Parts: sequence; structure tokens; C-alpha cells
Amino acid sequence: MNANEHMTCYGNLFPDTLHVSNDRTKKGKVFSCTLHTAGGLYRAGRDTGVDLAEWDQCTQCPEFENCYKLSLAKLTLQVAVSNL
Repeated sequence: MNANEHMTCYGNLFPDTLHVSNDRTKKGKVFSCTLHTAGGLYRAGRDTGVDLAEWDQCTQCPEFENCYKLSLAKLTLQVAVSNL
């Protein structure tokens, strides 16, 4: 791997929160979320998840610190765009 190449999971610790479908789990490499509906009519709840085995694996990766920063930046941008 050279300086311009990264693992395919790089920057994807969190799911894409802009494209979450109701009642389906959306997964990132480590974190996940689900939007639950009641009868398909209204939001009944939200769940988040963490895959600790993946987290442990990620923290051992030499690119973890920058991957984590990029993942947070992408998540922050998704939140900002969803509030427009």
C-alpha cells in the first residue's frame, strides 16, 4: 500500500445516515443504526449498534487515527446536510 492508497473500509466506521431506510439496519464498518416504524406510519424508535470485534480490529490498524477523523468528518457533514 502506498501513500495514496487506503483500505476499502477507510473512513467508513459509521453508516451513511443520509440514506437510512425505515426498519432496515444501516451498517458502517463498526457502527450501525436502525429507524423503527409502527405499522409503517410513524417513527416508533431508533437503535444504534457497535460491533466491538470490528472496533478492536480497527484500533489495531495503523491508519486508525486518520480513518476515525475522516469518519467523524463525514458523519458531521451528513448531519449538517440533513438539517438544511
